[in-house]
Amino acid sequence: MEKRSWAEPYKIKMVELLKMTTREQREAAIAAAGYNTFLLKSEDVYIDLLTDSGVGAMSDRQWAGMMMGDEAYAGSRNFYHLRDTVETYYGYKYTVPTHQGRGAENILSQILIKPGDYVPGNMYFTTTRLHQELAGGVFVDVIVDEAHDPASTHPFKGDVDFNKLNALLDEAGADKIPYVCIATCVNMAGGQPISLENLRELRTWCDQHDILLVHDMTRVAENAYFIQQRETGYQDRSVREIVHEICSLTDAATMSSKKDAMVNIGGFLAMNDEGLYEKACELVVVYEGLHTYGGMAGRDMEALAIGITESVQDDHIHARIGQVAYLGESLEAEGVSVVKPYGGHAIFLDARAIVPHLPQEQFPAQALAAALYVDAGIRAMERGAVSAGRNRQTGENHMPKLELVRLTIPRRVYTQAHMDVTAESVVEVMKNAASVKGLRFTYEPGVLRFFQGRFEEIE
Repeated sequence: MEKRSWAEPYKIKMVELLKMTTREQREAAIAAAGYNTFLLKSEDVYIDLLTDSGVGAMSDRQWAGMMMGDEAYAGSRNFYHLRDTVETYYGYKYTVPTHQGRGAENILSQILIKPGDYVPGNMYFTTTRLHQELAGGVFVDVIVDEAHDPASTHPFKGDVDFNKLNALLDEAGADKIPYVCIATCVNMAGGQPISLENLRELRTWCDQHDILLVHDMTRVAENAYFIQQRETGYQDRSVREIVHEICSLTDAATMSSKKDAMVNIGGFLAMNDEGLYEKACELVVVYEGLHTYGGMAGRDMEALAIGITESVQDDHIHARIGQVAYLGESLEAEGVSVVKPYGGHAIFLDARAIVPHLPQEQFPAQALAAALYVDAGIRAMERGAVSAGRNRQTGENHMPKLELVRLTIPRRVYTQAHMDVTAESVVEVMKNAASVKGLRFTYEPGVLRFFQGRFEEIE
């Protein structure tokens, strides 16, 4: 049958007007921002693909829920709604709200990690690794090799390589591995999923060695969609069912609700162990707030509970990932090098291939992101050497194999026409890639330097 077009499963109810700028204005803006797209003013951005975190469009039901906020300091009814929703859709018995995902990472790391511990995971994430290091741990990458190859079409690049995991076990011993940290739809690999087959095998491995399995579930619904589409035996299962099965294989989870659950702020730490929950409640009071609101207002907990129910609807996730794929297909049709298969939340440009004249020491992904902004007012972000930071022991730059620019699609925000404009801009920049100049730091923060670092062009 002939392929049919599809449309988003929602209609637009309110619009936010955008400011149009000239190229000269954008050149001045990016220079003033130190060639760091994080330091641009939002009002100077036309299409904002910096992140999908906290920038999705909430539904009418979520906005209505905001008016049901119970802002009591203790025992907010919105907390109990959130707690029950987490248990219903994800299966975790205990929930501790936090202001966002990194609040949950901080609490978990302080509870579980001792100095000298090793934390294996399927590729690092910036804030996760930092909290692990601040607690005295060392992150160890145990993802499959295909994840480091942007051209590989491996369907589950988020899978764990058990040879790497066992090598760490032999070297460090189980008592030095407090938990395995597994992300669904691995961000730094290009939004790549882990398979249920691999996750079940990992669950067995953790049980054999009495090691906890912790889930970074920020994009678990997107991962469930890829399992539904790619893994044998799951084509007739709903995204909601697959999400629940993924979570059932893990002991605890950190969640940045600003992604999948489509809220502007919020996160949580969830688990099944009562002792771990009690320790988390003790620390959340120190860093976030009382255990029945953490770092969230009651109205935000209500919007989050509703967002969770919407995030696992098949029609929603099909349209969400379909828009990402539309951009990827548009770019590939023009010969643009992108990470394959397409991720769930973003298309990742291969900066090494697009600006090959720039050595990694001159931060080609950072330079490419700046060039995209100058061309059409599109704000993307770097995911390469700048994001990787420095080795905390030696001070040397980490030089990852992946040097990427992330075009991150907010949920329910932009139309296909915005994707067309984005694709056209990327193609234009690629045609003039030889004019893109390398960058060097003029200000480099000690941690998470990609947020606030500043650069200048190398003439």
